[in-house]
Amino acid sequence: MSHSTVPRSRAEAGTTEKAPVTRVRATGPGRGRPPGRPGLRLRLGRDRVLLLMTLPAVALVLLFHYVPILGNVVAFQDYDPYISDNGVVSILNSPWVGPENFRRIFEDPDFWNAVTNTLVLFVLQLVLYFPVPVLLALLINSVVRPRVRAVSQAILYLPHFFSWVLVVAVFQQLLGGAGLLSQLLRQHGYDGLDIMTDPETFAFLITAQSVWKDAGWGIIVFLAALAAVPADLYEAAAMDGANRWRRMWHVTLPALRPVIALLLVLRVGDALTVGFEQILLQRDAVGPGAAEVLDTFVWWNGVRNQDFGYAAAAGLVKGVVSLGLVLVANKAAHLMGEQGVYKK
Repeated sequence: MSHSTVPRSRAEAGTTEKAPVTRVRATGPGRGRPPGRPGLRLRLGRDRVLLLMTLPAVALVLLFHYVPILGNVVAFQDYDPYISDNGVVSILNSPWVGPENFRRIFEDPDFWNAVTNTLVLFVLQLVLYFPVPVLLALLINSVVRPRVRAVSQAILYLPHFFSWVLVVAVFQQLLGGAGLLSQLLRQHGYDGLDIMTDPETFAFLITAQSVWKDAGWGIIVFLAALAAVPADLYEAAAMDGANRWRRMWHVTLPALRPVIALLLVLRVGDALTVGFEQILLQRDAVGPGAAEVLDTFVWWNGVRNQDFGYAAAAGLVKGVVSLGLVLVANKAAHLMGEQGVYKK
């Protein structure tokens, strides 16, 4: 046997030769994917039915919420919708004025009056309206009898289905110049009251109407959060000697805190929208000085006065400020340890 064919030992072979090292690079759709997570193609195949079910909703959102955003270009134009029957042609042929509409807005005292009224209504509704659903949910949740709890919830939720026309009519019959309250005062020798046409109390009137109509909707959200609280926590707190108030403070309220933070962030982002239809129905009764808000300001200038570029500029300013408020409020929720609208 020749020397070249003599097999060497494994140790001797390891000292003279190095085995080639094969490096495997992650390529393709699974590259950088955490271990155990299925690929995109597998997830699309697995969830195809759910994705098909959401396509109509996504299409509606795109069509009615995102496509109209492109129309904000008229805020920089002297838009004339009568140039053509086609809205796109009207936008393309309307003269460009640049930031002129925004300059007019910031120099318009009516715009700043609308901003002031909007912020006053927002603060009042945040202080007087926002805590009401929380307190009512805690009260209903403390009721032992299920029948009483169901009836109370149904009665409080019923006004949510009423239109604003009906709500304003009910308050007119109660607090108007010929309403029930004025009649009772006159029967006892006092002067009647017409709260529905009083500019001084208009902000409180709007807040009271919102509380009566929409508090029941908020109750459902908070009751759903309370239903997810484990009963073991209440039992453990009771065994430790906590009374009802301490159980509510140390168990119930911490369970509601994420929901409260989320709704508060959404409410702050909706600060500049305080009820278009509700206020428009009562605007003429108290005058624009007390009832003009940003939504009615945009409607009045855009639809009634046909100044579409000016109204679009006011609406665009409102949208940008609302977006900033959402981001600031969500950041504040993160600093308090809550998730907010989205995670960090």
